[in-house]
Amino acid sequence: MGVLSRMSYVIRSKINAVLNRAEDPTETLDYSYEQMRDELQDVKKGIADLTTQKKRLEIQKRNLEENVEKHNGQAREAVQQGREDLARKALEKKKQKMNQIEDLEGQIAQLQNTQDNLVEKKDTLQNRIEEFRTKKESMKARYEAAEANSRVSEAMTGVGDEMEDVSRSIENAEQRTEEMEARAEAMDELHDTGAFDDALSDKDQLDRELEEMRTGGEVDSELDTLKAEMGMEDEPEPEVEAEAETQTDSSEEDIDLADLEAEVSAEETENEVETEQATEENNS
Repeated sequence: MGVLSRMSYVIRSKINAVLNRAEDPTETLDYSYEQMRDELQDVKKGIADLTTQKKRLEIQKRNLEENVEKHNGQAREAVQQGREDLARKALEKKKQKMNQIEDLEGQIAQLQNTQDNLVEKKDTLQNRIEEFRTKKESMKARYEAAEANSRVSEAMTGVGDEMEDVSRSIENAEQRTEEMEARAEAMDELHDTGAFDDALSDKDQLDRELEEMRTGGEVDSELDTLKAEMGMEDEPEPEVEAEAETQTDSSEEDIDLADLEAEVSAEETENEVETEQATEENNS
């Protein structure tokens, strides 16, 4: 097989495949039915034209038959008048008309036979069209039922084109939702650990902890004041030894608190210096 023949074969195969995919059997059946009806109309038109032609010949035949009678009367009258010459001419015309009538009768008979054949074919074609119409409707109903069944089956199994798009959309939505949930949990975790400082605040984690401690101390002091106003001060311990031990422990705690306050004061001073430096750098 040559190159051109192979190319032609491949092109025809591709075109045939495209046409098969685009072809709708119901439309094809309807088109075939309309074509058969058009053919039937053409046959009926041919029968009508043939019948018209036959009627024209029959009219000519009747006119010739009238002329034959006329020439026959002329011949009789000429014989009565002793004019054999005129009688001969009338009989000659009569003979010509009779020959024409004979030819017309042959043509009329031939047209009649053709008409009969066409009428028979028309009846056969009409019967076939009726049978095809019944079969066409049955095939269309079967095809539509099979097509609906196929669509339902594809929808139930999820293998159809539309269901494939729906499944892909659901999968994408689930993936995006999981990503957003994971991102939200990550942001909450980073916020709880203080990894991200407040964008609107210049305080770091240590500043926030010290501020919470000061706030807690202020709340405790205000609570003690409220208790004193309401006469709900704590009563002292009755035992002397306990008081002595409490005083001893208090003195030790005062010493420890003094040391702690000194350390915190030093750290706060360092933090304030670092904050001022950072502020100056940001301003510059």
